[in-house]
Amino acid sequence: MAFIVFLSTFAPKININIMGKINEEFVGGGGPHNVFATGTTLTGKIETESDFRLDGRIEGEIACKGKIVIGPKGYVKGNIMTVNAEILGTVDGVIRTRERLVLKSSAEIKGDIFIQTLEIEPGAKLNGTCTMSGKEEITTPPVTPMTPVNAIKK
Repeated sequence: MAFIVFLSTFAPKININIMGKINEEFVGGGGPHNVFATGTTLTGKIETESDFRLDGRIEGEIACKGKIVIGPKGYVKGNIMTVNAEILGTVDGVIRTRERLVLKSSAEIKGDIFIQTLEIEPGAKLNGTCTMSGKEEITTPPVTPMTPVNAIKK
């Protein structure tokens, strides 16, 4: 017997009746959130006012005014700007969080992070620099101009 349960993004909790038992499960913080499912790929930019969970693949930028969760199979090739983030998957790009970044044991980060608070579980991989500061506006990373090869003095 198989059960398929759809969790509404607007319901703070859901009751699931399995074999006559009722289980209560809390979903998120009760507010709306977005889910990008496994097997889905997007190239471009995502901007969201609410929480966001990624289990698929995104090549581009994510700007979130809530919390981003990158699931274990989630992959981002691009920059992330958010208030809070919890990473279980892979990010190849710059991560900027205004408050807290949590790297779970399965996380793999290839890029720089700019954060206020950092929590790293054993096993998480971070290949990049870490800049910690106070609460600041979330901004895009600074662009360093490149010197043309023919302008370098020998």
